Amino acid sequence: MSTEARATPGLPGQAGPPCWTTELRREDDALDVLAEEWDDLAARCRTATFFQAAVWQRSWWRQYGRPGGLLVVLVRRDGRLVGAGAFGRRGGPLGGLTGLGGGLSDFTDVLLDDSCADRAAAEFAAALPLTRPWHTLELREVHPEAAVQRVYAHWSGRRRRFDDSVCQYLPGVPMEELLKRLKGKTAQRNRVKQRRIAEAGVEVRTTPPEEVPQALAELLRLHFLQWQERGVTPEHRTERFARHLADSTTGLVAGGLAVVHRFLLEGELVAVNVLLLCPSFSGLYLYGAHPKLRERLDIAGLLFGAALDETVAAGIPVIGLLRGQEPYKQRWRPDQLPNQRLLFGSRGPAPGLTARAGAVRARQAAVHLLDERMPGLKQVLLARRRS
Repeated sequence: MSTEARATPGLPGQAGPPCWTTELRREDDALDVLAEEWDDLAARCRTATFFQAAVWQRSWWRQYGRPGGLLVVLVRRDGRLVGAGAFGRRGGPLGGLTGLGGGLSDFTDVLLDDSCADRAAAEFAAALPLTRPWHTLELREVHPEAAVQRVYAHWSGRRRRFDDSVCQYLPGVPMEELLKRLKGKTAQRNRVKQRRIAEAGVEVRTTPPEEVPQALAELLRLHFLQWQERGVTPEHRTERFARHLADSTTGLVAGGLAVVHRFLLEGELVAVNVLLLCPSFSGLYLYGAHPKLRERLDIAGLLFGAALDETVAAGIPVIGLLRGQEPYKQRWRPDQLPNQRLLFGSRGPAPGLTARAGAVRARQAAVHLLDERMPGLKQVLLARRRS
């Protein structure tokens, strides 16, 4: 472990100004050791999402992290944790740092105490160890109002910002009010679908924490059945993903940051859905549904309706459809807001940042070309990435 401390002591016998210290932690178990402090800070950070919860970050690192590749940046004010972020070292010729989560996280961020967020961000930026020309930090899927945007603003080195995936949001209001967003025939069709769901007598059960692992095993089984003819995301078939999903979601449910719904029709389990929760919005993360259910009911309407009811009951103002612009999301006419990709480079010459930025531009140009020439294929790829 390396520690850098900066302090401004007061006069003898008098209370001095706050003492600010920063730490860089590299132990593989750092997130486990810090879990209690981490979640205490998350509760004081208004931008924190479920993906910044200690249980999610720890679970992801256990399954996807590389031994010796963890870097945790900590900022303390008079000993109290007021800033924290976890990063992984990237392999390859350019190396660098990246946020935890890979393609499994819809929002990457750090934690900053709301009471001193700007100063904590400045201390955090000063502590980032990007000292060599090839050093970079790349953060994907950053919300425009994320806490790390303050760190970016304070960064004195080279930096770049790009658009990333589009996320979609709807107000957390009862279904009938939400249907008013839709135009005449579209609204009527959705009312008919919702009425059929109600008449079918689908039972929605909220899963207690001790039953979450089994419910998620059922979710993955249904997920594979649902996508067997169209191809499922390969990562979702791996043991490490199953372990991460079970470990993280069980902890999130126990902490009130997630709900797992099981749907039964005539006594048979037909669908399982994971809804993530934080004070500012909820998020539909992953589901599995039996293919035969599609013949009887509107699956998207069924799952969304239950998630919306949960969101309204919890007093959460927004329900997020997360990344992707699949057709089943568009029917609700959601508001769209792109995430951002932030690149931090070294102070002074930064060939590493230049190379990373060039790679990002090339990839975005390729995606734009694909969208122009084969928009249908792009939608399929987006659906598979979020499936």
